[in-house]
Amino acid sequence: MVINGARGRVALLLLVCAAARPAFAGDGLLQNGNFEYAPDGSQMNGTRVTGPHAIPNWESTGFVEYIDSGTTQGGMVLSVPEGAHAVRLGVDSSVRQQLSVTNGSYYSVTFSAARTCAQSEKLRLSVIPGHDDDAPNELPIQTVYSTSGWDSYSWAFIAAQDGAVTLVIHHADDGVDDPACGPIIDAVAIKTLTIPNPPYSQDGSGGSKNDLLRNGGFEEGPYMIPGSAACGVLVPPMDEDAVSPLPGWMVMSYSKAVKYVDVSGTRAVELVAGVEAALVQEVETVPGADCRMEFSVGDAGDGCAAACDDDDANGNGIGMRVTAAAGEASTSVAHCSKGGRWERGVLEFKAVESRTRVVLFSAGYHTRSDGSGTLCGPVVDDVSLVCASSTPPPARRRLLRRR
Repeated sequence: MVINGARGRVALLLLVCAAARPAFAGDGLLQNGNFEYAPDGSQMNGTRVTGPHAIPNWESTGFVEYIDSGTTQGGMVLSVPEGAHAVRLGVDSSVRQQLSVTNGSYYSVTFSAARTCAQSEKLRLSVIPGHDDDAPNELPIQTVYSTSGWDSYSWAFIAAQDGAVTLVIHHADDGVDDPACGPIIDAVAIKTLTIPNPPYSQDGSGGSKNDLLRNGGFEEGPYMIPGSAACGVLVPPMDEDAVSPLPGWMVMSYSKAVKYVDVSGTRAVELVAGVEAALVQEVETVPGADCRMEFSVGDAGDGCAAACDDDDANGNGIGMRVTAAAGEASTSVAHCSKGGRWERGVLEFKAVESRTRVVLFSAGYHTRSDGSGTLCGPVVDDVSLVCASSTPPPARRRLLRRR
C-alpha cells in the first residue's frame, strides 16, 4: 500500500507515532513485520528508502531498499518471501524495531531471508540493551535449503530488562563494491519461549518421567509463520554460550543449520546438512551410571526418501542414516521410508563424566528427488535419556545455555 496525499501523510504520521511505542512481544509478526505498509513516496528514491523512519514501525540505517514482488535488478528477479513487499539490506545496513519485553524471559525471533548477489552474506542479530554475556550472533545465509530461493531462520535472546529493547537486523560489510548488494528480509516474528524442566513425562512418545533431556519431543521451538510449516524454520549454528531458539538444544557447526519442521502435526528436527551440523544437548550425569538413550528417525515427506535407492557394498538399500553418540558409545539407525513410518533407535552406554553430551547428526548427505539439488535429510524426534543410578538434576535458571 503506497500512501499519497494529505490523508496519506496523516495516516503515515499515525503509523510513525505508533512505531515510537514499543510493540508487545507476543507470539506472531512484529508490527509491520511483513513490510506490507509502504513508505511514503516522498521518502523514496526509486527503490531506496531515504528517510530513517520511512518504513512504518521500523527505523532503517544505510542503503535499505523497499522491494515489490517481481522487482528485477540486473536481470535477476528479486524473491519476496511473504506477501507483496520486503526490504533489502545493502552493505552495512540495518532495520530495527522496539519491543516490549520482560526481564529474564526468553524470546525467539523468526524471519525470512533470500540471498541476492554476494556469496558470503551474513546477518547479525542483536537486541539493545543486551544481556551481559550476550554478543550479536552472525547467521550465515549463503546455503539455500529450499526450492523457493529463500529460507526462514530463527534466533533467540534473553531480555536484559523490563520494558523496551531494540531488535536490530544488520547486514555486515562483505567486502563487495556494490553498496546495494545484500539479502532480502521479510516476515519478522517473535515468540516467548517456554522451557520444560526435567524430570517430565513425554506421554505417548516413549519417554520417561526420569528423562534427563529437555524438550526431547521438540514441541517447544521458534515461531512458524502460518502456512510455512512444510518449509520449516532453520536453527543456525551457535557459540557455546548462545541462547537457543530450540530450548535445551544447540547446533554445532561452522556454517550449516538444522531445520525445525512440522511432521503430521508434531514438531521435529530435520538434519539437512549431513555430518556438518550436529544437534547437541549436555546433561548432568553420575559417572558410572548405566544410561539408555532412545530416539525416533523418520522423514519429512519432502521427497528426501529417494535416498532409499542408495545401496551399500552388498547391494542393500541403506536409505538415510542418523548417528547418535553419548559417553564413549555411538550407534546408527537407517531409515528407508516414503513417509508415515518411524524407526526407533536405542543407545546404551555408561556415563563417564559428570556431564554428558548427547549428539545426533545425519551420517550422509541427501537432496530431494525433484532434481533441484535442495538439501534434505532424516528427521529425529522423541529423544529421551534415562540413567539408572542417577537422579535428575534440579531445574536451573540458565536452561537454554550450554556451558
